[in-house]
Amino acid sequence: MSTRSEARAAVVTSDPRWPAVVAADPAADGSFFYSVVTTGVYCRPSCASRTPRPENVAFHTTVADAEAAGFRACKRCKPGQPSRAELKAELVARLCRFIEAAETVPSLEAVAERAGLSAYHVHRIFKAVTGVTPKAYAAAHRDARLRDELGRRSTVTEAIFGAGYGSGGRFYERADQVLGMTPSAYRAGGAATAIRFAVGECSLGSILVAASDRGVCAILLGDDPDRLVRDLQDRFPRAELIGGDPEFERQVATVVAFVEAPGVGLDLPLDVRGTAFQQRVWQALRAIPAGERISYAEVAERIGAPRSVRAVAQACSANALAVAIPCHRVVMRDGGLSGYRWGVERKRALLDREASA
Repeated sequence: MSTRSEARAAVVTSDPRWPAVVAADPAADGSFFYSVVTTGVYCRPSCASRTPRPENVAFHTTVADAEAAGFRACKRCKPGQPSRAELKAELVARLCRFIEAAETVPSLEAVAERAGLSAYHVHRIFKAVTGVTPKAYAAAHRDARLRDELGRRSTVTEAIFGAGYGSGGRFYERADQVLGMTPSAYRAGGAATAIRFAVGECSLGSILVAASDRGVCAILLGDDPDRLVRDLQDRFPRAELIGGDPEFERQVATVVAFVEAPGVGLDLPLDVRGTAFQQRVWQALRAIPAGERISYAEVAERIGAPRSVRAVAQACSANALAVAIPCHRVVMRDGGLSGYRWGVERKRALLDREASA
């Protein structure tokens, strides 16, 4: 290989897009294209053709850029057409709209008929794209409709049927899980719901601990105690926020001790509230042992939704139970520290603390 070719190969192999070409990573489809000078064609990253020599490769942002450079589309991966992943995503988007428009939760068979596929394939494709099953998506959408209906309807019963529940009994079986309180209390914006809280200090700065009668519902970290209290007020705008009594102060001390040494575990019940997908992500996070780190992509794999990496990151950012749901143990694929709701420096401190324990 000539010096010029070696230099060209070094430039290509150092490009962050090159690993996607080597791995034929379908997740990279649409983000860029690559051309091969010896064949005169351009491909999508997931092309199943043999990996080209790096000195012969050039990267392009769009199909138009590749064609303007004189390359023709690969007949194998057809980069000028929608990718398989894009077609699946488009199909699932249409099915989501179908589910959302249905008066009641449609059966899997009805969703499959709408897609023109078997129930097995629809179930698999839907879960791969969204991270949840059609049934779980429909239930989550119905729950979201209920929360909206409770704010608009004159009675709880009207809201229940307006959200698509077939009977009041079926809803009341899940009311506590869906709302975290009685429907009447939720409709009143959390009024009459007692939430005890206290603000203290730990090695990571200020800490707010709050608990409902179901368990600890918030562990917030920050630099400004007043801002933490405002965050809690925004979450429960009409709840009765009660300053901690001596008994609750002992619970707070337990939480602070846990934050200082996460490896010891937290022996307190948690009041975890979120969508079906968020719950799955948070459950996976709680299974990560102290001292270990995994990537967002690995979390997505563990919950059976390998294409939902961005949604996993969003679920991590929505977590209101710092350390108890250890989203700080999730890092970028290369091990780098990405955004953390309570600041990257706190994330680094927690990881360093666990690594040295």
